[in-house]
Amino acid sequence: MARWTQRSRKLRGGVVAALACGAVALGLPRAGSAYPLDEVEATGIKRLEGLRRAIRTSPDTWVVAPGGELPSDDVKLSLASRPDLRIPAADPRLSGQLRQILGIDAGGWSLAVLDLTDPDHPRYGAVNPDAHMNAGSAGKIVTALALLTAVGDAFPDPKERERVLRETIIVADEYIRNDTHEVPWWEDGAHMVTRGPIREGDSGNLYQYLDWALSSSSSAGAAIVQREALVVHRFGSGYPVDPATARSWLERTSPGELGRRLAEANREGLARSGIARERLQQGSLFTREGKRRIPGQSSWATARGLIDFMLAMEKGQLVDSWTSLEMKRLLYVTDKRVRWAGAAELREAAVFFKSGSLWRCGGRGPCGEYAGNSWNFLAAVGEVEMPQRDPPLHYLFGGISNVLGRDSIAEHDRVGGAVQILMERLHPETRARARMASLRDP
Repeated sequence: MARWTQRSRKLRGGVVAALACGAVALGLPRAGSAYPLDEVEATGIKRLEGLRRAIRTSPDTWVVAPGGELPSDDVKLSLASRPDLRIPAADPRLSGQLRQILGIDAGGWSLAVLDLTDPDHPRYGAVNPDAHMNAGSAGKIVTALALLTAVGDAFPDPKERERVLRETIIVADEYIRNDTHEVPWWEDGAHMVTRGPIREGDSGNLYQYLDWALSSSSSAGAAIVQREALVVHRFGSGYPVDPATARSWLERTSPGELGRRLAEANREGLARSGIARERLQQGSLFTREGKRRIPGQSSWATARGLIDFMLAMEKGQLVDSWTSLEMKRLLYVTDKRVRWAGAAELREAAVFFKSGSLWRCGGRGPCGEYAGNSWNFLAAVGEVEMPQRDPPLHYLFGGISNVLGRDSIAEHDRVGGAVQILMERLHPETRARARMASLRDP
């Protein structure tokens, strides 16, 4: 079997190395990239082809985790035929097991897990599921939903929606200031996927901006997605409009009106999906310049709100079935995994995931990166599927921690692995199936 390694991923022409310009090569991404790798033609997300070529030319080395190689046809909404499935009352035993995993830090967590392995008898476990916390960049799932909802309203035909996302090219402008998150870059003929921040003048289609916002957690990408959601909402089926026309409208419209429209766009998709405002809200743009131009509101999340989002998606009720499936594909991790999704126990699982962090020093005690002593938020929302098992393992999770002075990344890695082990123990495997390696292209 091919070997998975995070330190040595080979491409045609040798081992990938960092470029002199400072962009980071494929082997060292800062966040997991999403979307099934066989969808480059349908989406125009260029880095998918770079990763596909890396896999084909590196049969002895895992370029992505085994669970990241599902073809698009295998990324499905498994609960589409169960629209009435509801989250049951919290199971005391499962909740107790989750609390035991968290240990003495349980009071600093909002955690929920929905076990869907037996969809006829779902089990829900939770620890402080309704505690309000800041979800940081995990709120970009709401940003993506806002754009998909606006595009869906303007273009009822799914083919037209996909055309607009694929063919609308946006040039990055001052709305991206001043984000340093790195995103993947690949051009036809290149021997490597490189990484670097989005800069003013860089261009990409709407699919790429969605991918950058979710897979690389690019705040620049998210700010463009948020702005374009407002432009689509304003111009409807006349979108895309000339950039000068869009800019003129944005500059002529009062900040108060733009803020009202932003709140409406962020709330619309959630409301139609049955997700309560008190459980999940994204209130502002993700860049400083974006916030200056378009005033926002407060943002918050709860573990239960994150689970509600993922369950609506899996049932095809995240606005509609097209929007739900697009969101699931955008959340599919097909590159290096991090934080909760980076747990070694999840290597062979298909993981659909977004995380976000917000930490600050200024309080008492030790403090460092992702270990703030004033606040130390780290959020994770996701879905785990293991179709190669018997029974096929399937569960949703939402977790937000605020444990001061602790390495939150290491803690989420530990908790993610422990939850996976717990789910496997609750559903012992009875018959081994073909491993994820069999899903590779010949």
